[in-house]
Amino acid sequence: MKRSELLSRVLISVGILLLVVVPVIARKVGAQGTIEVHARMAGAGGWTPNVLFAEVGVPLHLHLTSDDVTHGFAVGQSNQPAVDVLPGKMTDMTLTFDKPGTYTFYCTRWCGADHWRMRGTIQVAGSSQEEPQAVSAPLYTILGLNIDVAHPASVTPETRPSAERGVIFVSRLSSKYLTSDYYRSHSPAQVFTDLRADPAMSESRDSDLWDVVASIWQSNATSDSLNAGQKLYTQNCAACHGERGYGNGVFAEDVKALVNQTPAKFADPNSMLGASPALLQGKILRGGMGTGMPSWGPILTDVQTWNLISYLYTFQFEEMNK
Repeated sequence: MKRSELLSRVLISVGILLLVVVPVIARKVGAQGTIEVHARMAGAGGWTPNVLFAEVGVPLHLHLTSDDVTHGFAVGQSNQPAVDVLPGKMTDMTLTFDKPGTYTFYCTRWCGADHWRMRGTIQVAGSSQEEPQAVSAPLYTILGLNIDVAHPASVTPETRPSAERGVIFVSRLSSKYLTSDYYRSHSPAQVFTDLRADPAMSESRDSDLWDVVASIWQSNATSDSLNAGQKLYTQNCAACHGERGYGNGVFAEDVKALVNQTPAKFADPNSMLGASPALLQGKILRGGMGTGMPSWGPILTDVQTWNLISYLYTFQFEEMNK
């Protein structure tokens, strides 16, 4: 056999082999490049795996499925929309990160009293082309607030305050009352006490002062922020705290059985009017020790946290949610 003929046969054989082998290799690479994630209720194991690894700029492909009930999958502090994870079905999702760090993924569908425990992390390696931003301490730590002690209001109104009625008195106020720094660092009860000691408001009735307080709270919220806060509350809080803030959500009794405490009642003036926005920030970001209240710091952005706080006060003040 001539050398040229032998070489041709070898090349043809190699070509045929490549046609068979390369697709197999490609399929294996594709399978290895996609991670299959199983969801189970927290008591049955939660997410498996619950730690994922990715690189900046490299797509992370996921196959999501549930082994029991319907769950949801979302990544905290991300604009990526949440997806439902259905029993016995695969949901494909692709994530791409532009910054390194540790991201928390979590369940968005209430699947039981310990639903909030369904969390995992994505470790993203690599470097970002953006300049790293300085991370400032949350306000509650700057103010040195102890969020674990009781904070009853020193005074409460006899009737529900009205932000609408309070507007007519706002022109009398010093500008300090209308700053976001003052609003965030003072409880409504503290503001009422300051107003009562203010010479410009000395002749006002208690009910008028409470209306002014409601108006100050309204001035620090917009309809968009309140709508966003309401959505966050419905998704993440109402199942325990109740749709109207009475602490009687569908899982309230389950939470009480677990930690021997009922969820906080945002409709209770004695509790809510003694809480500053900064204190509520601490409760949300860090969670309540021993209360069953989870930490939402890894989940919510700064804007989302303040929107949620604004909405919580609508359980106390009329017209704020209009």
